[in-house]
Amino acid sequence: QVQLVESGGELVQPGESLRLSCAASGFTFSLYVMNWYRQAPGKEREFVASITSAGRGTDYADSVRGRFTISRDNAKNRLYLQMNTLKPEDTAVYYCNFRKFGRDTWGQGTQVTVAS
Repeated sequence: QVQLVESGGELVQPGESLRLSCAASGFTFSLYVMNWYRQAPGKEREFVASITSAGRGTDYADSVRGRFTISRDNAKNRLYLQMNTLKPEDTAVYYCNFRKFGRDTWGQGTQVTVAS
């Protein structure tokens, strides 16, 4: 059974950092591009970052570039998102994702709240 389980979200103050994790199982993790998306209240889900299968290439949304870093550990089937200098507008549910044959698989999400 294919499964993605996110963790690490919590309430933090502006300027602080968080590291999100995504545990993958049920598929060959090392073969797939992996992504982070987020959805803020009342807004559509949006792309945050992606990483190639071997981890050599990354891409970021303009809103997070320079503050967030995506990484992966293929030996542990884990995807990570290091988030620095968090802003209130980063508040959202964060999801990890991969696509196979045009079909998206999502985790249940982890809530990140940035507020003073």
